[in-house]
Amino acid sequence: MSGARGISVSDAIARVAAAMGRLPRVELPLADAQGRVLTDDLLARADHPTADDAALDGVACRLADTLGATHDEPVRLRWIGEVPAGRPFDGAVGPGEAVSVYTGGLMPSGADGVVPVERLRRDGDTIWVRQPASLRDVRPRGQALRAGALALPAGSRLDAARLALAASAGHGRVHVARAPRVVVIATGDELMPAGATAIGPGQSYESNGPGLVALAREAHADVLRSERVGDDPDALRLCLDRAAADADLIVTSGGVSMGAKDHVRALLEREGEVLFWRVAMKPGGPALFGRWRGKPVLGLPGNPVASLLVFWLLGQPALQALEGELVPSPLDATWPARAGHGLQGATGRVHFARVRLRREGDAWVADPVSTQSSGVLRSLAEADALAVLPPDRSPQAGDPIEVLPWRSAPHA
Repeated sequence: MSGARGISVSDAIARVAAAMGRLPRVELPLADAQGRVLTDDLLARADHPTADDAALDGVACRLADTLGATHDEPVRLRWIGEVPAGRPFDGAVGPGEAVSVYTGGLMPSGADGVVPVERLRRDGDTIWVRQPASLRDVRPRGQALRAGALALPAGSRLDAARLALAASAGHGRVHVARAPRVVVIATGDELMPAGATAIGPGQSYESNGPGLVALAREAHADVLRSERVGDDPDALRLCLDRAAADADLIVTSGGVSMGAKDHVRALLEREGEVLFWRVAMKPGGPALFGRWRGKPVLGLPGNPVASLLVFWLLGQPALQALEGELVPSPLDATWPARAGHGLQGATGRVHFARVRLRREGDAWVADPVSTQSSGVLRSLAEADALAVLPPDRSPQAGDPIEVLPWRSAPHA
């Protein structure tokens, strides 16, 4: 729904995701696929494990032979050998017999349980076991994966655990979405490059570009370049044209409000396409989403906090949609917390208030940081999370609220 202050945040996220195309797939060696998103289901090529195996070091034997074994009254078994790595035991375990096994070693024929090494003593060919053999320490064939079963669905991003799972399913190469290509454009005559030795009245060091590049890279994008352009519509047009030639997503900061020099919005309205302008959120209300030469453009406000937060809420879902990643909306990733003192809502808009989290009993308490100004980047550096305050609501201290983790939560 769209109101006087713009569309809802959830509607904006949904519209952005729906407008994104899909990137072409590429085939990569598994070692080069970290961070990429699968375009095809991965099926297991074999059972894992391929046969019953031992879950720990010890001896394999028959449970019936070890019933009643204790530390003070161990049971005696006859040792008949050990299982070689990666090969079955040449023989079978009979009554009163035991075979040494190691974690992942195949269970010998005739044995149905394992006694861990710390619960036994060997004296030559005699094994004294001090507890009954455990059936739970035998991993049955196919316990982790069955041949032909789904190991990972398309849309899974390959982190360390999923890469390991893909390898265990027998895949050395995978089909993944190509990394999204992003161009970042910061607009404004007042912007000076970070590191400039001289800065005059009214000028500021350009910080949105570095922050947006970092967020895009955290979202596994390939940032082709980050540019600065002044308040010149012709220069901006050329910059947008260059970006449209090779980017999958164009990200701009500044130039999307209602001023005479807000050329991003004016150019898209005149020569491109605006899919929505204004979102009912604080900070970040003037956010814009559209297309330039057919390429999606996410137009962010110029205030640095608003710029970064809008990209975090809308830009990262856009990149995930390009890759086909199966992830929920960022708004679905909230944690329950309790309000600290001084949290203020916003009229007609969701307020994403920057907060510090602290532990109080079994609950997180969210205290507002030193300032909520959208021009003060320090507030984001101080924040652990964003308190999601519904429109027209200012919670009292202790009220239940929802927070979005902005970075890792502090230690309790």
